[in-house]
Amino acid sequence: MMNVIQYLEQNPALVTLLKEQKASLIGISDVEQKAIIDAFNNEIDLEGGIWN
Repeated sequence: MMNVIQYLEQNPALVTLLKEQKASLIGISDVEQKAIIDAFNNEIDLEGGIWN
């Protein structure tokens, strides 16, 4: 799974296609794919608040 996320970070155009449902991730369940897309939609702010 980590490799998939790293690949998506390096290829943001694919994330856009996933969001538009014009592409899918083979071997990744619908629930996992939704979680990945949600994570890219809601970029976590590691610099603020509770993480410091």
